[in-house]
Amino acid sequence: MNFVERTLAGFVNAMERALYAEELAKADGLLQRLDPRIKVIGILALVVAAAMAHKLWVIGAVFAIALILAVYSRVSPAILAKRVWLPVLLFTGIIALPAPLVISGREVWRLPWLDWPLTAQGLASASCLVTRVETAATLSVLLVLCTPWSRVLKALRVLGVPVVFVVILGMAYRYIFLLLESAHDMLESRRSRMVGELEGPERRRVAAASVGVLISKTLQMSGDVYGAMLARGFRGEVYVLDDFKTATLDWIMLTVFVALASGAFYCGR
Repeated sequence: MNFVERTLAGFVNAMERALYAEELAKADGLLQRLDPRIKVIGILALVVAAAMAHKLWVIGAVFAIALILAVYSRVSPAILAKRVWLPVLLFTGIIALPAPLVISGREVWRLPWLDWPLTAQGLASASCLVTRVETAATLSVLLVLCTPWSRVLKALRVLGVPVVFVVILGMAYRYIFLLLESAHDMLESRRSRMVGELEGPERRRVAAASVGVLISKTLQMSGDVYGAMLARGFRGEVYVLDDFKTATLDWIMLTVFVALASGAFYCGR
């Protein structure tokens, strides 16, 4: 496929992921039943506990808790492996790769031909880094997949997050889909007028021109949307019609979250 078709396929894939997240947030799972404020507090506590733990088995235990939450919330482990675990492992693995070579300690192996020593302390540090990031990313994705984005933002606002931060997150989320739709329409119209295969220089010229037009449309759209918001009474605060109600299950799960996070923090010191 040429770059136009590849880009269109990427846009369609992004839309499908967003629709999947919206449908999953409406499912009858454990996390979906909880008050968004409880989810934000509980998952944040587990993320902090995993980030501050210095023992690999403690981080692994928090990761196992995340897997249990995923199963009971009807989130497929295959989806997590494809969207979270493999990308995070690739990115964090590159960062952690030098650790076994540069951290001094007990030598466990030497690389063939290069004769570079690998230390046990370096391997432990690299493993802790990778598992910490995997655990934090998994918990964060579970929060987003199992909660409508508007409710996540309202929960953040209720818990004291500055309104500027919440508004930026909300507008960025909406603009992503507007940009995807605009870019998709542009490239779809381009493909409908193409006959044959474009040469390399022509493809680069079309790509650069498309980026420039998209940036121009983005700037114009941002001004129009902000002007419309001001005309409708926007003064910095965002209001959501959904009212949060805390049930017995919410208090039970909050107690469980706090107990697990406290235990992980105590054992991982």
